[in-house]
Amino acid sequence: MKKLSLLASVAIATIMLAACAPEVGSKAWCEAMKEKPKGDWTANEAADFAKHCIFRSDDE
Repeated sequence: MKKLSLLASVAIATIMLAACAPEVGSKAWCEAMKEKPKGDWTANEAADFAKHCIFRSDDE
């Protein structure tokens, strides 16, 4: 029973930490991507970075 409780606690903590990632396109996300090595970016991350961080319009 203790193992089940521990497993459930770890699962909940993991889910909660994953929810702390900044929203794609936000200023915090753009800063985090600038710090991440370019070789580790996925194609989707590169496209989102270009769309939201480089070609950002003033009305966003």
